[in-house]
Amino acid sequence: MTDIQPLIEAAWADRSKLQDAATQDAIRHVIDQLDRGQLRVAEPSAGEDGSWQVNDWVKKAVILYFPLQQMKTEEVGIFEFHDKMQLKTDYARQQVRVVPPAVARYGAYLAPGVIMMPSYVNIGAYVGEGTMVDTWATVGSCAQVGKHVHLSGGVGLGGVLEPVQASPVIVEDGAFIGSRCILVEGCHIGKEAVIGAGVTITGSTRIIDVSTPEGQEYRGYVPPRSVVIPGSLPKQFPAGEFQVPCALIIGQRKPSTDLKTSLNDALREHNVAV
Repeated sequence: MTDIQPLIEAAWADRSKLQDAATQDAIRHVIDQLDRGQLRVAEPSAGEDGSWQVNDWVKKAVILYFPLQQMKTEEVGIFEFHDKMQLKTDYARQQVRVVPPAVARYGAYLAPGVIMMPSYVNIGAYVGEGTMVDTWATVGSCAQVGKHVHLSGGVGLGGVLEPVQASPVIVEDGAFIGSRCILVEGCHIGKEAVIGAGVTITGSTRIIDVSTPEGQEYRGYVPPRSVVIPGSLPKQFPAGEFQVPCALIIGQRKPSTDLKTSLNDALREHNVAV
């Protein structure tokens, strides 16, 4: 990659270099490596502080890949698509179960054991082994999803391509994301967290731990093993006081709880009506 990264950076600074064969080959190589899971847009840092490193030059390659592609029609059985991007293929060899009419774009990585119900995974995304992408869930561009995650029906993980230095949406190993949750703007869900149905978290959402007297607050980050439900806070506006959305951490997933527990069981542990 030491030979490829400078070509990507040069083309990012000067788009005329997209005409060079070497630059085009470098960009296509990056997309191929993303598709195979041998390169990632973001990855855990080497330290033990739980931070992630964004490989912004890889995001640049994804963005530069679009102008290299030409619109074309693809027919898959009774379905027809007209787009610049290829669809991901060869699922049997990759040991991925794909239920019609689920679609993943070439350049997205799906690890062995992933199950895609009728859903969508976009270019640059990474989905770890054993993860369930349930019906009508969407995994946006460059989103990073760990192992044995459950993305319930209708979950939306936003795509984060630009600005290139921005962190993508990150959902770490073992997390359970409840139905119709929306996670966008580079928010970060820690390992084995349980996010209740209908929770919306952006990069700036106030997430308040109400299980302790201190009421510790986070922004766009859910600590590992937290159980989260939707909440609201009063805010004063010129027209008066109104409620604005937030998220509430109501407790921690118990060590005795099976990691595959249902969302309802996790919430009942904390006396929340479901």
